[in-house]
Amino acid sequence: MNRLNKVGRSAGFTVLAVWVAAPVLPLLLWAFTGRWVYPALLPQDFSTRAWARVADPQQQVLDALGTSLALASCTAVVGTTLGALAARGLVLYAPPAAGLLRVLLLAPVLVPPFALAVGVQEMFVRAGLADHAVGVALVHLVPALPYTVLVMTGAHATYDIRLEHAARTLGASRTAVLRNVTLPLLAPALLAAATLAFLVSWSEYLMTVLVGGGLVTTLPLLLFSTAAGSGNQPLTAVLGILIAVPPVLLFGLAAALLRRRRAPWADPTPPSPRTERAAAS
Repeated sequence: MNRLNKVGRSAGFTVLAVWVAAPVLPLLLWAFTGRWVYPALLPQDFSTRAWARVADPQQQVLDALGTSLALASCTAVVGTTLGALAARGLVLYAPPAAGLLRVLLLAPVLVPPFALAVGVQEMFVRAGLADHAVGVALVHLVPALPYTVLVMTGAHATYDIRLEHAARTLGASRTAVLRNVTLPLLAPALLAAATLAFLVSWSEYLMTVLVGGGLVTTLPLLLFSTAAGSGNQPLTAVLGILIAVPPVLLFGLAAALLRRRRAPWADPTPPSPRTERAAAS
């Protein structure tokens, strides 16, 4: 039975990998294409000119990559912090009108994105935050915060605050409780929330265009403008790969860290009969 389970898991993983990788293969081909004319199934000529153009400072690709990384990292840190604080207050302290507060926090994912973006842009223009990186960083929190609140709400639903009270009773300071009790217990949820916030910010396009005003250039903006304006398919493919790689690496790192921190009771592998007999004795 264990052998069949392993074979089934391997087959499922293979099918999933092929399903995920299939759309990426044309990008990889186009990224190294010099000439590819219909009806040929494969490129007639291979070249790395598109990668050389990416490294050219005049193309602003590296600057856009740095801007996207900075904005996504800022959104991950700030959004996770705010989401954790909001979830802690809603779940552990049950303030009045907690249901209404939840709806307000989740409203950005309930409202149509374009309507939300137009309304937020109007507010940022009046506040003088439009056309600045700070304004774009703040506006990225709008769609990211609901996801961090959802993740941290689920984590706090099973969080035992009595552990903090016990540590305080034994003489631990608030900082020590936060460092040695709260953060270790919530670390998997914090990591998952930060990953989601990073991904939301990394792929955000509409709000970046409206609030950034074209002065704050990120990789998604550069990809859309290149795909729509230049018609340079190899360069478009390279930009698509640059957008896809960091989220994949981040997701893989987060999955590995979460697997290492998984609780023993979450292991789906059943205990061996020897282990059960030892526990019974």
